[in-house]
This record gives sequence, C-alpha cells and structure tokens, in this order.
Amino acid sequence: DDDALALFESCGALKTGHFVLTSGRHSDRYFEKFDVLRWPTHVATLGEELAARATAVGVVADVVLGPTTLGIVLAYEVGRRLGLPVAYGEKGPDNSRMVRRPDHLTSDMRVLVVDDVLTTGGSTARSIDIVRGRGGVVVGAFVLVDRGSGGAPRLTTEFGIPVIAAFHSDADGRLTMSASI
Repeated sequence: DDDALALFESCGALKTGHFVLTSGRHSDRYFEKFDVLRWPTHVATLGEELAARATAVGVVADVVLGPTTLGIVLAYEVGRRLGLPVAYGEKGPDNSRMVRRPDHLTSDMRVLVVDDVLTTGGSTARSIDIVRGRGGVVVGAFVLVDRGSGGAPRLTTEFGIPVIAAFHSDADGRLTMSASI
C-alpha cells in the first residue's frame, strides 16, 4: 500500500488543496487518476496489486469488466495478470453503459468489475447492471481509491458484492490504506 501511494505521489497524482468531489463533498486531497495511469509502469504495478488482492480473497472470475475510460486500462492489466479476458463497458448511443461485443460478456459468466476511483458509485453500479442484465454474476468490484465510503471499506450492502480498494478516503480527504483485504 505504501508503494502504491508512493506511485501517486511520485507523479503528482495526489493533489492537495480544496476540491469539490463528484458527490458534492469537499476534500483537501484529490487523486488525479489520469496523472498516475498515463504511466504504463504504474498501471502494471497497480494492476498487479489489484490482481494479487483478487487472488488473496479467492475471487474466481471468467472475465474482467472495466468501464470507460480509465477502468478499461486497469481492467486490462488485472485481466492480464489473472490470465482472463477483458470486456469493456462503453457508452451507448443513449449514454447508457453497454458491452458492444455480446460474446465478451454472456450469461452465467463470473465477472470481476475493475475501476479507478469510486466516489458516488455510479460507474460501478452501471457496470454491475450491465453484468446482471446479461445474466452474469458479479463476484466483486476492485478499485484503486474508494472516496465515498467515509474512510471505511465498503461492505456488500451497497452493491450486493464485495468492494475492495487499495485506498479509502474519508470526506475530509484523510487516507486509510487497506491493511486488510
């Protein structure tokens, strides 16, 4: 966890100041995911960490689903590390999320959703809806940063699945690293 945080800090991706988050809350810290995920070596390191967490908790999946934009980058790396194919949740014609290639996500597939930063949960919820709408089973959602949990790990109550993050951040921007998975 310290190494992952060091990646954010080394490329200036952990910003300090005053920020209004998607949720409307204010924070003195902001994770600029574009700054860290533009570096292939950082993506590889963070993807390796998320894949290791999936293995550690015994997640068994058939496919990894990543929503656009940067969720795709992380999902690809996690899928590569786990030896799994990747499906992409893209915006459809009506701005809803969809998987444009139906054979990439079929019924009864076990799906691990991977995304970058979880604040309001909208992107993750839409990804879960895609899977369930196709008859698949979501086995977990893994994110780099969970900003919306008040600093504590999210439980299955919000999404009905385990949500695991490398970092949790409370409303004031204080970080807690996921010492336990």
